[in-house]
Amino acid sequence: MIRRGERHNVTMPPTVNIRIAHIISGAQTGADRAALDWAIAHGLPHGGWCPAGRRAEDGVIPDIYQMRETPSRAYESRTKCNVRDSDATLIISKNPELSGGSKRTREFAIALGKPCLHLHAGLDSAAALRDFLASNPVTVLNIAGPRESTEPGIGSFVLTTLDTCRDSFA
Repeated sequence: MIRRGERHNVTMPPTVNIRIAHIISGAQTGADRAALDWAIAHGLPHGGWCPAGRRAEDGVIPDIYQMRETPSRAYESRTKCNVRDSDATLIISKNPELSGGSKRTREFAIALGKPCLHLHAGLDSAAALRDFLASNPVTVLNIAGPRESTEPGIGSFVLTTLDTCRDSFA
């Protein structure tokens, strides 16, 4: 029992210092491109795999994005490469249910044994990401999510979410 005025030495667990050093993505419109734009704006190294010909739904991926092209023009090929080449994958969507390429991204992460977190509207994103990163050593983070055409406004949502979580990035 501790009595008033007594001093006790209490050992606190060390603070977890988590820093992401590199963001990769597929550079598709929407979540992918917003993640790359965020990395560029915050001076973080970025890149990732994209389909041959720098293919995206809005045409050719601009050269500002430091992407490597897969031999295939298929989106699925670049998705698998980005999951494979990262330490973990962060999927950001407004909708709590994943579909299309975002769902496939999670399936690849599970199949490859890679940690994966899905942040969506209604979650405490900063706390969820902090807990995820505390449990999983991550230097290279793959950020994925829906295209702008399938989830209008996702780009802005991703930027806001990443700003909320910015303390997790180097």
